[in-house]
Amino acid sequence: MQYEAFYRRSIAEPESFWGEQAELIHWQKKPERVLAYDRPPFRQWFSGGETNLCYNAVDRHLAQRADQAALLYLSTETGEEKRYTYAELHREVNRCAAVLQSLGVSRGERVVIYMPMIAEAIFCVLACARLGAVHSVVFGGFAAHNLALRIDDARPCLLICADAGMRAGKAVPYKHLVDEAIKEAKFPPAKVLIVDRGLDPDMRRVAGRDEDYWDLRDDFRDAEVPVTWLEANEPSYILYTSGTTGKPKGVQRDVGGYAVALAASMKYIYGANPGETMFTTSDIGWVVGHSYIIYGPLIHGMTTIVYEGLPIRPDPGIWWKIVEEHKVTTMFSSPTAIRVLKKQDPAWLKKYDLSSLRYLFLAGEPLDEPTSRWISEGLGVPVLDHYWQTETGWAMLTYLPGVELKPNRFGSPGFPAYGFNIKVVNELTTAECGPGEKGVLTVIPPLPPGCLTTVWGDDNRFVNSYFGQFEKELLYSSSDWAVRDEDGYFFILGRTDDVINTAGHRLGTREIEEALQAHPGIAEVAVVGLADELKGQVPVGFCTVKDPSRIADAAGRAQLEKECIDKVAELLGPVAKPHKLHFVTALPKTRSGKLLRRSIQALAEGRETGDLSTLDDPNALEEIRKAVGK
Repeated sequence: MQYEAFYRRSIAEPESFWGEQAELIHWQKKPERVLAYDRPPFRQWFSGGETNLCYNAVDRHLAQRADQAALLYLSTETGEEKRYTYAELHREVNRCAAVLQSLGVSRGERVVIYMPMIAEAIFCVLACARLGAVHSVVFGGFAAHNLALRIDDARPCLLICADAGMRAGKAVPYKHLVDEAIKEAKFPPAKVLIVDRGLDPDMRRVAGRDEDYWDLRDDFRDAEVPVTWLEANEPSYILYTSGTTGKPKGVQRDVGGYAVALAASMKYIYGANPGETMFTTSDIGWVVGHSYIIYGPLIHGMTTIVYEGLPIRPDPGIWWKIVEEHKVTTMFSSPTAIRVLKKQDPAWLKKYDLSSLRYLFLAGEPLDEPTSRWISEGLGVPVLDHYWQTETGWAMLTYLPGVELKPNRFGSPGFPAYGFNIKVVNELTTAECGPGEKGVLTVIPPLPPGCLTTVWGDDNRFVNSYFGQFEKELLYSSSDWAVRDEDGYFFILGRTDDVINTAGHRLGTREIEEALQAHPGIAEVAVVGLADELKGQVPVGFCTVKDPSRIADAAGRAQLEKECIDKVAELLGPVAKPHKLHFVTALPKTRSGKLLRRSIQALAEGRETGDLSTLDDPNALEEIRKAVGK
């Protein structure tokens, strides 16, 4: 099969193309219509069809794969290892679904899941899907304020948490953050379900609200919970992503389109087969964890690995040891993780038998050529970059070994995935850019199956955020700069908006600015993302202060910087902490008062600042230049 013909058909004949892909999953009721695009940019895939994500991930495999491993839980933090066959996973998910039902969870209700990388987190996600409830997983590194924002937007009937996670051998308590978030939230859940791992002896329980997972699980030992069949376009989950307004956007996913998109991707993008093992090193709090730790591999009948631990603990060979021991065929990680390993002795890459490993896929941020070349040569297996977003749910740009594997071009995530009608356009005219010409990466709607259907509770924000950038043409904007070479390979050049991609985590500059301004000593602040060798980008802040005497000497500046960074960690979590803060007397703005973040970023990175004809105070730029030593 040739990529070009395969891709062209997906764009020219989307209904017949996706109608065929729909056969990859189980439908309780077949779709009446493959594509309904009567209200652009909103579209519906497989309308009238009824299916269920949990059934496709678990139940339908019982006839052929009951005794095959479905889930391997490996923790180098606690030393635990557990293997769950498809039959055992089915039993655990049914028990969990019965527990959730007993706490008031039903079709359409929201459940917030705030948990580390443990098997029970996957049971809870699948149990929500079984019941037709809408799950919203919140990354365990987020602070109480961040959790409260998501609670108020989703308005869950239940929040599920663990007492603690583990990182680098130390317990990271979760429950006190849940208590703080619920205290702050305007619409707190009626119940909190706790998976107590025995890691936090100081954990407190709230009588009448907090329930123990293990106690309730014992009550439903032999529970059989019927699958709730959902119309293909009902919501399956909400996953929040940073926006430029400071308020996180709840990316809403459907059921049928997502199931079909993931089933097809396992075949075409990952070249994987049922019965094989996939190891994805992400976290279930991110979209990669949803798509390729939980749903994708299980829908495809694979064994999926849930790993709690670091890539260099107990030693930098731990991932490759896992590959050898569990005969991993498909691995998915991030460029940041590989750059961490790059600092270690390369002998670790050769210590284990990696003959089972067919491909290593990387995504989450742009992959630099030296890192790509280092890991590719070190492992001796193809390393395939691919590009996608929380919003798309699966890859937009990719190499497709399951269709036709084109020669790898270092630094490029490949070609448009089937279903994505991609073009790079001039940001002002929307004219399509020629080879080598920088522009905005866009998709001509309708978006293919698996992409977000709207922003939870806010259709206007969906339209304005993703389809409102260009006046002359209705286009989905990725908010990323890109360039296409003469051979059709795409390259991603970074963000066009005020969102920072640090180690694959998207952080809104506005969120960090608001957290910094919560410190009583800060008058004004601008946060930009600066290039970083390890993480791709890191947030750096430029602040003006209310009392200049506080920064009169180095000790005062250091103390204030620490207080401000601690404030960000308190409000947003450690993942959002600025890499560095600079204190200045003025920030560069236009005469209308708009902060010139791109100019600040350019100065800090030693680049040209561009047109500054609207600059209000030239001295402000000098301040930035001095602060960063450029």
